[in-house]
Amino acid sequence: MKCVDDFRLRLGSHELVPIVVGGMGVDISTSTLAVEVARLGGIGHISDAMVHTVTDRRFHTHYVKDRLKRYKFNVGNLDKSVAQFDLGLLAEATRLHIGSTMEAKRGSGLVFMNCMEKLTMNNPRETLRVRLRSAMDAGIDGITLAAGLHLSSFALIQDHPRFHDVKLGIIVSSLRALQLFLKKNARGSGRLPDYIVVEGPLAGGHLGFGEEDWMKYDLATILVEIQDWLHAEKLDIPLIPAGGIFTGGDAAKFLEQGAAAVQVATRFTVTRECGLPDDVKQAYFRANEDQVVVNNVSPTGYPMRMLKGCPALGSGVRPNCEAFGYLLDASGHCQYAEAWEREKAKLPEGEKPKIWDKTCLCTHMRNFHCWTCGHFAWRLKETSLRESDGNYRLLSVEHVFHDYQYSVGEQIELPSRD
Repeated sequence: MKCVDDFRLRLGSHELVPIVVGGMGVDISTSTLAVEVARLGGIGHISDAMVHTVTDRRFHTHYVKDRLKRYKFNVGNLDKSVAQFDLGLLAEATRLHIGSTMEAKRGSGLVFMNCMEKLTMNNPRETLRVRLRSAMDAGIDGITLAAGLHLSSFALIQDHPRFHDVKLGIIVSSLRALQLFLKKNARGSGRLPDYIVVEGPLAGGHLGFGEEDWMKYDLATILVEIQDWLHAEKLDIPLIPAGGIFTGGDAAKFLEQGAAAVQVATRFTVTRECGLPDDVKQAYFRANEDQVVVNNVSPTGYPMRMLKGCPALGSGVRPNCEAFGYLLDASGHCQYAEAWEREKAKLPEGEKPKIWDKTCLCTHMRNFHCWTCGHFAWRLKETSLRESDGNYRLLSVEHVFHDYQYSVGEQIELPSRD
């Protein structure tokens, strides 16, 4: 019976342990987590989601405070189009976040950035351009294009001097999405993606499926469909399945079937290096299967998997678009802000609304109140030991990584009792 360590991922001149840890924002996949994965020979992701908040926390900058001060006059206005991001400051924050991470990197692995197209930031095209180019300026090893079709993303960076150096990949959940991406990007840039992450319906966070029909799909089936099409088109692009790969045995099965690597994330949420507060990590450990739900509360329009007991659900927090505003569309509107105004108008003056159909991702992701997770989050308790105080022991990135790398079948290596 083979294990993950019997395989290697080859990206250009790099030979890697075929384990990719997905990019969980906001600063859940910390720089420390990603750098440790790289040290162990795999690929670690950081996310540039809400990069101003991340740099304020890590480097004591004041991007969020200063932006709120600048646009505070507009707080009571539903039209947020005036609250634009300063592109120079966005570039500065991105370079600070990425640059410090790359300076800390050690070992033979790589550090990639997860870049979500749905972070529209009141100016979708230009803010995406700055995010991508600034990450490349700061030395990122690779960029995974996520949460959107990214039909023009290559065009935004094809004149960058590192365009053919940085590894570029795309997350898709269907062959059709991949075909659209290749048609729009490869033809114009003359460059194919270096890898394709095929994300199935059991993944955490935002899903590329409908809220009602996600359960009709299967990762293995989608992967084979894409493999067959690439073979017919004589395209040799590494495929990396993601979503629901909970054990090393799960991972090895995909590698034996021709996958180049696997992408995993949920099991790393309960590591010491993960950015979630310890009490939230314990909530993940304690979760039962019926607490893992797929809903449509995200203002992005994508369904999202999370723990249904998280504080973000049914919250009535006032929209703080003047400070954050990462999900404002090109016209300065956010579905949550509109839902909040709708519910507020129904109530007597001074009474706080509760909004169940949408939630403020900016505020709740910043405060670690939106507990997104993979389908098998309820199994996390199987991976650790329960202490005498009732809490579960936090794990290390190295422990989880090596369990994926060396375990076989349904085996899960528990931490030492010492």
